[in-house]
This record gives sequence, C-alpha cells and structure tokens, in this order.
Amino acid sequence: KIDLHGFSLDEANKKIESLINQYFLEGVEKIVVITGKGLRSKKNKNPYVSKDFSILKNSVPEYINRNLNIKNKIKSISKAEIRDGGEGAFYIFLKKIKE
Repeated sequence: KIDLHGFSLDEANKKIESLINQYFLEGVEKIVVITGKGLRSKKNKNPYVSKDFSILKNSVPEYINRNLNIKNKIKSISKAEIRDGGEGAFYIFLKKIKE
C-alpha cells in the first residue's frame, strides 16, 4: 500500500515506478495506491485547472500506461473497493516473473 497524499506529480510518478519495479522482483501481486480525490488540492487558484480534477488520481495511471518499462510488469489496473479508498485509490495487479 502506498499513500501519495502530499506528493508532487513528479515525485508520485517516480515513487510508483520504483515500487512497481521493486515489487515485481519481489513477487508482490497487488499494490493499493491511494491518491485521494483531489478535494483539498491547492490547484483551484490556477484558472486552467478544474477544481474537480484530481491530478494524481488521473495522471499516475496515465503515466503508468505510457511507461513501457513498468507497463510490461502490470497485469491490470482497477478501481479500489471502498475499504481500500474507493474513488481516491486504485489497484495495480502485477504479473508474475516467468521462471
């Protein structure tokens, strides 16, 4: 489980990439990524960013999908259940290393 509250977008992307690489090698099957819903984001002073837009919630999965180095280690990404953070979280299911 990783909580990205307080991370910048760049910090969050680097952390996720590092964790995916590490956990893939360790044989971890599921990562719970908590991004929050963006309700307390300070981006509302920027007229080009919607107050309803959660930067980490949307951009971290996009980063993963564009990064072939880590995308190849992922089986799937899905929404988290309420108990794990609901709309403010998602799951990353990792592939197993082929032996």
